[in-house]
Amino acid sequence: MKNNLKKIGLIMGSISDYEKMKPAIDLCEEMGVSYEAHVYSAHRTPEALNTFLTEGKEHLGVIIAAAGKAAHLAGVIASHTTIPVIGVPIKSSTLDGLDALLSTVQMPKGIPVATVAIDGSYNAVMLALQILALSDDELSDKLTRKRSDMKRDVLKANDELQGLVGNNNG
Repeated sequence: MKNNLKKIGLIMGSISDYEKMKPAIDLCEEMGVSYEAHVYSAHRTPEALNTFLTEGKEHLGVIIAAAGKAAHLAGVIASHTTIPVIGVPIKSSTLDGLDALLSTVQMPKGIPVATVAIDGSYNAVMLALQILALSDDELSDKLTRKRSDMKRDVLKANDELQGLVGNNNG
């Protein structure tokens, strides 16, 4: 992992969010970007969360906060730091994650939280990597290659589909 590039902080409101955040962790590792993952609750461990944020000012470049239900975690984090915060609403209740989405995206003026789709941890890390890549050419090149690989995979899938359906124009 790189030493000069700031880390991504991955904060989960509950250990039950881990499976939804695993794609984010895997992508950090694939791209060679350091991260640290923790479980902190905005409501049950506010002191520990505040300590993490205070200590993280020097080594964190982006924070990704994943939470379900009321999902105040990302907003609370954003209110205590100027480090960019990306919220991942987690589907964990009878409202299918809509409650978490609305709690994450509806922030007051001056306290922004970038918000991705429900259970969208992969895109949260992609956005975090893009933010970090603004000051790191090597990471920027890795992202360009990653996007090229994704394009290649889609075109390959299209070729495969053409072999299956033939696109009859009649």
